[in-house]
Amino acid sequence: MAKLKIDLHLNSLQRQGSFEMILPNDMPNESGRPLKTVFHLHGYTGKAESWVPEELVAKYNIAVVSPNGENSFYLNGLSSGHNFASLVGEELVDYVRKTFGIAQRPEDTYIMGISMGGFGALRTALAYPEVFGKAAGMSAALIVHDIAHMKEGDSNPMANYAYYRECFGDLETVEESRNNPETLVKELKAAGKKLPEIYMCCGTEDFLIENNRAFHRFLQEQDVPHQYFESPGIHDGKFWTEYAPKVIEWMFGE
Repeated sequence: MAKLKIDLHLNSLQRQGSFEMILPNDMPNESGRPLKTVFHLHGYTGKAESWVPEELVAKYNIAVVSPNGENSFYLNGLSSGHNFASLVGEELVDYVRKTFGIAQRPEDTYIMGISMGGFGALRTALAYPEVFGKAAGMSAALIVHDIAHMKEGDSNPMANYAYYRECFGDLETVEESRNNPETLVKELKAAGKKLPEIYMCCGTEDFLIENNRAFHRFLQEQDVPHQYFESPGIHDGKFWTEYAPKVIEWMFGE
């Protein structure tokens, strides 16, 4: 199992940066499968890392790309050099395509994430359906409706108005913006475009459970096929350790 940390200049962020990568290229490919790729997005306050079990990396012959999204929600922020949506959906995809010859087609390129990264995975795949064929959000922080209409000086237990405005833009109109995954679903459907396949899971004791249920209901109302699961659990590594293998099986086990 080859583990790489790649340092490079990132045009999206206008500075030096890095991402991590796992490649199963130091062992025989007993599965006979061509190499496929999953982008793995970390959560709020997290770092570039993978929750994908190494035995499944080998079993399904997959590369795992783990960018550092900081606390960006994987969106293009208002400030220069905060283009994290472009980083994941364009720049890193282009880099691994040219450098490693992988992630050439949406059916070979998937994306998953936890918490903030779960939001990022769903939103990024909907924003770049020509890149990502499947997306999985574990305990996804689908908070757009919670932060809509916040005013300067407002805050919640996670962050303040200034932070959310930097990430999501105008909070008066965020629900109608392309930073809302619901908007992207409606756009794709109206254009008659293919949506990525979607998988969602959340613990029943997770503080984000109602947010996930609401997006699940939205997808049902929009007649968007998707997989949705709940089971006992809170917003923690125990739940993600349980579901990360299930996500990989769903993505690559066909």
